[in-house]
Amino acid sequence: MHTAIIIGGGIVLLGLFLLFGKLWGGTDPNYSLAAKAFVPVWFAVSLLNLWVGVTKAGYPLGDELPILAIVFVVPAALAIGVIWRLAR
Repeated sequence: MHTAIIIGGGIVLLGLFLLFGKLWGGTDPNYSLAAKAFVPVWFAVSLLNLWVGVTKAGYPLGDELPILAIVFVVPAALAIGVIWRLAR
């Protein structure tokens, strides 16, 4: 359940980045730049989630690495989809 909540939070964060891309883009919204900025920020948040899982929750690193991959890839793939869609 925690993994789904974190992934949902990532999707919401991507939406916020896209909203700011629209608000700060002026007459031409810059969704692509916002999605590109989201990916490294989301990677840092995913690493923070890994760190909390290992140090605070007591899970072994080997158990947390696949979760890191899932948590990072789902919202990042959506961001890459936005970038790809807008580059056409």
